[in-house]
Amino acid sequence: MSQLEPLGILGLEALHYYVHDLERSRQFYTKRLDFAELGGSSRALTQAGKQHSAVFQAGACLVICSTPVGEGGRAARYLKKHPDGVGSLIFRVEDIEKAFKLLEERGGTAIDQIRTHTEANGTFRTFSITTPFGDTTFRLVERSGKTQLYPGLEHFEPPRGGKNSLGISHFDHITSNFQTMKPALLWLEHVLGFETFWGVTFHTDDVAKLEGKPGSGLRSTVMWEPYSGIKFACNEPQRPNFKSSQINIFNEEHRGDGVQHAALAVTDILSAVQKMRAAGVEFMPTPASYYSALPERLKALGIGTLDEDLQSLRELGILVDGAGKGQYLLQIFLKESSGVYQNMEAGPFFFEFIQRKGDAGFGAGNFRALFESIERVQQAVGSL
Repeated sequence: MSQLEPLGILGLEALHYYVHDLERSRQFYTKRLDFAELGGSSRALTQAGKQHSAVFQAGACLVICSTPVGEGGRAARYLKKHPDGVGSLIFRVEDIEKAFKLLEERGGTAIDQIRTHTEANGTFRTFSITTPFGDTTFRLVERSGKTQLYPGLEHFEPPRGGKNSLGISHFDHITSNFQTMKPALLWLEHVLGFETFWGVTFHTDDVAKLEGKPGSGLRSTVMWEPYSGIKFACNEPQRPNFKSSQINIFNEEHRGDGVQHAALAVTDILSAVQKMRAAGVEFMPTPASYYSALPERLKALGIGTLDEDLQSLRELGILVDGAGKGQYLLQIFLKESSGVYQNMEAGPFFFEFIQRKGDAGFGAGNFRALFESIERVQQAVGSL
């Protein structure tokens, strides 16, 4: 257990996503995932930052998408090095001064001083830090009173686009891939005050022997911050066949370490997946053998009877896992962006949808199922 004083993080508020095609992102969030578009960057903010931004919201989840306007801005610098990807994670904090002081004492590297934006009805304060998550920075924000969501954001009244018919509530966790994850684990522990929550190691050499293909594996550790409940899953490739591991392939396609996927919590995953499939959302494939083996695996896990019909789960491609005692979770993984748009510059990032039925963990069975699913896709397109 961490003995460090909590930074006072209240939660993960937003992903700041850098994209080549903002209109494509707008269509994806508002038409496919039914997010509302809250507004966009003002002319002054666009000119100052040399990027145009749009902000989308579903439940407590915000996604900011920014595209370059000319050269020299953060979006342009990021996209010169990487395909579309998460360039920053934004966290709410109780006391920005306290968080800044603690991070300084622990060796955190601030990018800037605390910046304060004062309005008639409140104050917005923020600063950013570098991280071991490749070129992904962390931004901390504190709000007092009633302020704009972000300074320079021009709000649409009412918001445009979706109504959150998928029932998205919050970010459940963030998963990142590294060629070596130990620096990130130590940083999360000794700088941010996170603790180890869960871990798994596996290799697909058993499947490989049956399919006549080289197997690969991963080592994964989930870190969490007890004060806020934020969880980070961190993955690294495992030998043998380190280079053919889909974790390493992400690193090569992303051109560095970074955020692989974000998990969105929903209240009714069956309804959400039905609506997404009707809207044309594409998902990672799940082999039929997964569902054939599922009843025995659920029995072995001690999960017992599900509230959901097994045939419905099979038809929708939803995965089930858990740690027993009748508690379980349901999840599904969207296809990565580069596969959806048949464009490597769209990036290997994707979303997960998850509904927890009493289980707070990370099912090792589904973790492996996702790993194998991504490998099947990569084999099909010749990445492996």
